[in-house]
Amino acid sequence: MAGGKLSPRQKMINLMYLVFIAMMALNMSKEVLSAFGLMNEKLTESNTIATERNTAFMAGLAEKVSEQPEKYTPLKEKADQISALSNEFNTYIDQLKAEITEGLSDPTDYETMDKSLTLDQKFFEGGKTTAAAQEFIDNISKYRDGVSAAIKEVKEVDAAVAADVEKTFATGDVKDRSGVSKKWLNYNFEGFPLVASLTKLTQMQADVKTTESKVLSALLAGQQASELSFSNYEAIVVPDKTAFFSGENFKGRIVLGRFDATLKPTKVEVNGREQTKVENGQIMLDFPAGNVGERDVKGELQFKEGDSVVSIPIKSSYAVIPKPNSAVISADKMNVVYRGVNNPMTISIPGVPNVNASATGLKKVGGAGKYMMNVTSVKGREVSIKVSGKLPNGTTVSDSKKFRIKDIPRPVGTVRGEDGAIKMARNALQISSIGAILPDFDFDIKLKVTGFKFKVEGQPTVSVRGGRLDSKAKSALRKAKRGSSVQIIDIKAQLTTNAGYRLKKISPVIVELTN
Repeated sequence: MAGGKLSPRQKMINLMYLVFIAMMALNMSKEVLSAFGLMNEKLTESNTIATERNTAFMAGLAEKVSEQPEKYTPLKEKADQISALSNEFNTYIDQLKAEITEGLSDPTDYETMDKSLTLDQKFFEGGKTTAAAQEFIDNISKYRDGVSAAIKEVKEVDAAVAADVEKTFATGDVKDRSGVSKKWLNYNFEGFPLVASLTKLTQMQADVKTTESKVLSALLAGQQASELSFSNYEAIVVPDKTAFFSGENFKGRIVLGRFDATLKPTKVEVNGREQTKVENGQIMLDFPAGNVGERDVKGELQFKEGDSVVSIPIKSSYAVIPKPNSAVISADKMNVVYRGVNNPMTISIPGVPNVNASATGLKKVGGAGKYMMNVTSVKGREVSIKVSGKLPNGTTVSDSKKFRIKDIPRPVGTVRGEDGAIKMARNALQISSIGAILPDFDFDIKLKVTGFKFKVEGQPTVSVRGGRLDSKAKSALRKAKRGSSVQIIDIKAQLTTNAGYRLKKISPVIVELTN
């Protein structure tokens, strides 16, 4: 521009233009340097805020560990590992920034940071990569690989988070705008003004803070996503009641319940008692079932959440039925009650604590379904017993059973307790009592003889009142021959507990005299 066949005046003008352009370039360079400096300050402020945010996150996570240690301790351990890697790398970069700005009289005078000599000497002395440069690369790799590996160990965290960390802190070769491949360190730091390199290092610290925040959030989000996953839910059948009867419709609901083996409540209280046994996130209940009938299960679950306690009510019920302690065996033809006696009966409905039973001659004589039935005055050969009661849900259930009515079997006469044809001495017969029994009868009832007839061969029949031989009967007995038979016939008797009941004809007794 200043050469050629130009006049001195033109040469002077051209020279002035050169100086003007140089001055403009110099001013532009200072403005760019200041812009880098301001950017570095903004990044530093942002890093401070990010540090406070991450610290608060770790404190909140520590509180979660105190509330639910089984759930959050593994997550806290992984977060501590990543936080330690971030703090170590961040501290290293702070030391590196302090070294390259050590000789500056004013660290904020960015317009003086236009040279690249300081960092070039540290990383690229003699045109070769220095040990300090390799240390820088190694620290980046240690942080990148450590965080990535820690993330991959947590199955709940998306693999894309680890891939993003590897991409952000990649140190592989890069291509410039001309397509020429360069070392990552040379491409980013060689020949750059000091303020630009300083800003890049601060940006790297910002990436560390952002990565730490992103990873910590991903850990918590992964935990929450895992908890909400349908694989952690179970289909639970909730019946309207805990016992149903044959012929009744089953009614209930199916709900989804979340299963969390790490969940442990702060306190569990059921029916006024504290329950402390928790296995795999399940509260194990163990208390007396109570008496027969419907019983309630009431209480609450308490969980610590921050500074407050969240209470979840417990409300359910169950039915207690009588415990079987014997088999129920019955003969189909043996539904029988007898006239003239009190027939003991047990009447109940399984699962119903209180029942009502009614029939002619039936009355309750005690607890646990004990009844007594007397059918002496019942006409006909059958009687029905009607039974009703209320189920736990309030529904009334009823039933009836028919019983055959039978008379007391035919009694058998006895002498001295012996029946049929017997041998006896004359003197023994005189003092013996005449009786009547009901052999093989299930009821323990007594018969009282009120009279009988005494027949001796060749003598008139003697009618006797009471249960022993009177004088006439003894006189006839003395006339009997040795070896002859004496008959005791037409025995009259009555029940000791029911004199009005008419017994069937009593079998006679034949006595052979032995002397």
